[in-house]
Amino acid sequence: MSVLVYGAEWCADCHRTKDFLDTYGITYEYKDIDSDADIQSEILSLTGGNKSIPVVKVDDAYWQEPSNEKLKEIFKVTETEASESNIYDVLMVGAGPAALSAAIYTTREDLNTILYEKGAIGGLAAITDWIDNYPGFVDGVAGLELAESLRKQAERFGAKIELGEVLSISDNSGFKIINTTDGIIKAKSVLIATGSEYKKLGIPGELEYYGRGVHYCATCDGAFYRDKRLVVVGGGNSAVQEAIFLTKFASSIDLLVRGDAMRASEVLQHELEKHKDKIKIHFNTTTDEIMATDNKVTSVKGTDVKTGLEVHFETDGVFIFIGLVPTTMFLKDTLIQLDDFGFIKTNEDLQTSMPGVFAAGDVRSGATMQIASASGEGATAALKIREYLKAHH
Repeated sequence: MSVLVYGAEWCADCHRTKDFLDTYGITYEYKDIDSDADIQSEILSLTGGNKSIPVVKVDDAYWQEPSNEKLKEIFKVTETEASESNIYDVLMVGAGPAALSAAIYTTREDLNTILYEKGAIGGLAAITDWIDNYPGFVDGVAGLELAESLRKQAERFGAKIELGEVLSISDNSGFKIINTTDGIIKAKSVLIATGSEYKKLGIPGELEYYGRGVHYCATCDGAFYRDKRLVVVGGGNSAVQEAIFLTKFASSIDLLVRGDAMRASEVLQHELEKHKDKIKIHFNTTTDEIMATDNKVTSVKGTDVKTGLEVHFETDGVFIFIGLVPTTMFLKDTLIQLDDFGFIKTNEDLQTSMPGVFAAGDVRSGATMQIASASGEGATAALKIREYLKAHH
């Protein structure tokens, strides 16, 4: 079996894929798309123009952005179902800054801790190009570097990180029954720290051309657009940060903002000013449809809200950053209460409506959507979990 992986050093999912293959002792060849222009041509020829990475090629078949579950299926990896006698003190759902920070505290307290992560370790932080406001880093820190540091610190104290997905959580005689893709696991307590994911526009062309010109992660896919025209949709912090990052590659960027003003912080708006040679801002502009010719994105159709006139922006790609939605779909049929937007409701101890189940970070109702506060909530949740376990077990 011949295994080839195409990826890039700045791609968190590429690191996840390599970690998976290393964990299961699967031998592979790795090609970095940034090391040679011919490798980019090679991958685009293989995928028919789809720019999503990583790409895993096994003999004559290939998969783009395969999940951990898909990788298990491809390589026929089987997991042994958790023993009935093996009950964890804490099971954490997710391995972003909140969960990793919590794991540092729980493992130092000698609590048997396991984390389940279905995507990239580090969550959205891992696919953020540069983080300037995390305390202790005077000059800022790369998101992937911060995520890796948190991971290594948690693992140093004994945290176990599994590449799998939690499907449901239920309560049974004081223990939590967690249904995972590896089987049923029992835990005395649970921390849900699944974070959030990028919101979709829900317009024609968005799903049809995903990976072929429509993207939600600049650090994942930006390098494919060297000297190309781009459209970025959004007016908040993420949109501005990603647009600025994309100036490393793109020749010009049209930033489409639905409202009549930016919602990004003053600091980011000042930074945006420095890039006005490449970034043109269009206020009061909706994004209505993504157009393509021969399966390649060519333009975006929108509406000038003030005049009501249709507007068009020629482009080679579209990057969408219009906000976040909580990753709580797996909780829909549980007793854990969610707010009207799907975020998890908690009390002052960060405990949910299910005793012994806690929530921290971006997935929690009332969260500030900042990496620093997610880490802080993770630490707080860990201390509250310790108190809960002392009282109930």
